[in-house]
Amino acid sequence: MLCLILGTSTLLSCIDEYEADIAAEDSNLLVVEGTICSAELNKFYLSRTQDINATHAPRMVTGASVSVHGSDGSVYKAQATDDYYSCWIDQLDPDVAYYLHIEADGEVYESEPQQPLRTERIASVVGVQNTPDSPIDVLVTPDAPFDANKTNYYSWSYTETWEVRPDYTTYVYFDVERMQKVDTLGLFPERGWKDALGSNILVEASTHYASQHIQKLKLYDIDNSNERIFYKYSGLVQQRAISKDEYEYECARRQASSEMGGLFTPLPSALPSNIHCLTSGKSAIGFIGCAMNTAKYRFFFYPRDFSVNHPYYGDTRVWLNDCNEEECARMAKQGMFLCEWDDNRMNGGGPLNTAWATGYQLDVRLRGAYTEEPDYWESDEDVSD
Repeated sequence: MLCLILGTSTLLSCIDEYEADIAAEDSNLLVVEGTICSAELNKFYLSRTQDINATHAPRMVTGASVSVHGSDGSVYKAQATDDYYSCWIDQLDPDVAYYLHIEADGEVYESEPQQPLRTERIASVVGVQNTPDSPIDVLVTPDAPFDANKTNYYSWSYTETWEVRPDYTTYVYFDVERMQKVDTLGLFPERGWKDALGSNILVEASTHYASQHIQKLKLYDIDNSNERIFYKYSGLVQQRAISKDEYEYECARRQASSEMGGLFTPLPSALPSNIHCLTSGKSAIGFIGCAMNTAKYRFFFYPRDFSVNHPYYGDTRVWLNDCNEEECARMAKQGMFLCEWDDNRMNGGGPLNTAWATGYQLDVRLRGAYTEEPDYWESDEDVSD
């Protein structure tokens, strides 16, 4: 049984396996993903369909020749990386039709020529929380469409960045050689950042909107108890105008992925595609769009603007009360880090009390964060371009 795995589509489960009677010409199909765009690095992903019981992700088709061609005779040769084929295109000509040319495994494929579509700017991205316990919905509104007399089609993708902080900070450590507490700064970073690529690509048509102007479309949501919203959060939304054919392809592949294994699931070769094999009757899967520009919008959310559930678990550090230096050394040798040093022994014969934490509690890098601050992080203003 074939499993069509494309981009961010994910097959979550399949309860009853359906053994499809698939002809040989419908197996091992070429899968192509990517968009021809102006003023950016164009990335094209080539893989093959595989059996639903495969234990590995689709592998990149290697040894292919990939290039973007224009009806004016222009050619942009793509270079292979470990994961994709890429080429830089400075500026597309609105009067030229472009297509992707692929030579792979003895076959030649081409996408249908298309003139690049202009994309409106993004007017706003806002966060809306309907109740104090609700997730925060991220809503996008494009600028008014260039043509309000026809249906407009768009796709959106996004990336996320959020600030994280350690459970505890410390400005001391225990030196096991000198058997004493040492004051220090910068032993662990006081904050870090994490990134994530949006889990899906959303498409929408303007059919049901007044004046064909999409308003406050939900892209995704953030749970109010997720660490992403605890301190400061930023998202970068990318918007691209797409053709009706590409919109229909995206809708069809989502349905195929969600219904994979069902009796009425279309075969992969039955999905709409604008990629054709010129040397045989083989089918290909995918859709290559063509865009004059990609609209981008960076926004920021702060916990003060929402009802955020940031759980507090009390003091989870290990406290040694009325301890001595030998016990502190034993903790340090076990991989624990000194956080508090409350020494009252020279003040009326009181005890030495210490608190200890793990590296995971103190170092955000151990939680997958990086510590180089993004260049846009100090900005508080949303930016559209």
